[in-house]
This record gives sequence, C-alpha cells and structure tokens, in this order.
Amino acid sequence: MSIPLTAKGAERLRELVSRLKSVDRPQVIAAIAEARAHGDLSENAEYHAAREQQSFIEGRISQLEFVLAEAQVIDVSLIESANRIVFGATIKLLNLKNEIEVTYQIVGEEEANLNLGLISVNSPIARALIGKELNDEVQVHAPGGVNEYEILDIQYI
Repeated sequence: MSIPLTAKGAERLRELVSRLKSVDRPQVIAAIAEARAHGDLSENAEYHAAREQQSFIEGRISQLEFVLAEAQVIDVSLIESANRIVFGATIKLLNLKNEIEVTYQIVGEEEANLNLGLISVNSPIARALIGKELNDEVQVHAPGGVNEYEILDIQYI
C-alpha cells in the first residue's frame, strides 16, 4: 500500500517528526521526571498528564514514520497534465451559488489542512474534481449539501 504525498508535504512531515523527537519528546520526559520528584504517583495529576502526552507523542511519531516509509512522493512540478485535474493540482474554483473564489491543492491524507487550502485526495471535493478540466462545472456532494463550482484555473506548482 503506497500513500500519496507531495514532495512539500513529505518534507513537512519529516520536519514534524524531527521536532517531535528533538523538542517535544525531551520536554515531556523532563516533565515526567519533575512530576516523579513530587512523590506519590497514584494521585499526581501532572505525572498522569505528562505520561498521556508522552503516549500521544510516541504514537504520532510511529504514525508519521509509517506514512513516510509507505509514501509515494510525487513532485508536483513534474506533472504534465495542465488541463486535467490529478493529484497535486492547485485549482482555483468559483462557487456558483455565492460567487466566491477559492483555491485548493489536492494532497495526501496526512498533509491535508483546510486552513492552508490543502484538501485530501479522499475528500468529497477532491473526488469530484479529479479528472475534470478547465472551465468544467462540478457538483460536490458534501455533508452540508450540494455545492456547484466552475474550474477557473489548474496549476502544478
């Protein structure tokens, strides 16, 4: 099973793993040591919170390392599909209901971040866009209802 990631997304995940290992993990280990110094661990809320945080960090590191090991890293700038939307495309859309323009890039599940305009290849809008061309109108069936968009621009950057 390969996991699609853009080259930029894979680099961001590598940086996150590095930060978790070199900054967050040592901080939580220090917090555990400090909480242990306070004595009775059975009723020590700081200790239990730090252990929970440590468990979260270790789980996240394992998850990200698995994703990176299984990743199929795609250099978006090398894609030559200028008029058809595929993984990695940056698409400018016009919402036909409210005339608002939005821009999204279709990326892998682990690198998706709607606040940055990065949508998962598995999201309803990405699934509706894949294979479409410039100036096509697309209906997106989302949990909030049906939205209609016109494709204004497709780029691979």
